[in-house]
This record gives sequence, structure tokens and C-alpha cells, in this order.
Amino acid sequence: MITFDDFMKLDIRIGTVKAAEKVHGADKLIRLELDLGSERRQVVAGLAPHYTEEQLLGKQMPVLVNLEPRKLRGLESQGMILAADVEGRPVLLTPEDQIPPGSVVR
Repeated sequence: MITFDDFMKLDIRIGTVKAAEKVHGADKLIRLELDLGSERRQVVAGLAPHYTEEQLLGKQMPVLVNLEPRKLRGLESQGMILAADVEGRPVLLTPEDQIPPGSVVR
């Protein structure tokens, strides 16, 4: 269990995928360039077995933006995509309507 104050430390915003490309030499990783309204960030995610680059372009999704950056295959991932896990398969969460990039998720 975490406290409400712990939850409030999470900065989750809606990002819009502006670019997507498979990471060379990795079977599962895709490098995403996300528009977060006031900035663009690179996020590396294990979506390649389930989504093509074309399926991801323009898609909106929640991103945990205040997670410490991490290097994956030499690329810095500057956040984490939030998705549902359905029997080991990531299913992306998307807003019902198109909304401004950077919108805060509460």
C-alpha cells in the first residue's frame, strides 16, 4: 500500500507519438519520440512484438515523466509508457478523445 501523498508524486501526462522506430539489434524495443506539450522526450519501450511503428504514430498514451532516466541498448529512455498487461501482452491505454499533449493524468 502507498499513501495518497506517494501517488501524488507521480507525474503522469499524455504524450503523442511523433516518431517511432525499432531499436537496432533488439527484438522487443521501439524508440518513441513523444510530444508532451511543453517538450519532446525519447522513451524506449518493449512494444515491438505487439505494435508496428505505423500503428504507434499519432497515438496518445499516458507517460510517467518523472521517472529517473535509464539507458536501454545505449539509448536514454526519459519516461515510461503506461499500458495494461493482458496475459503478458501490453495493451496501450489511450484517451477517449484527442486531447492536448502534456495533459495531466489524475
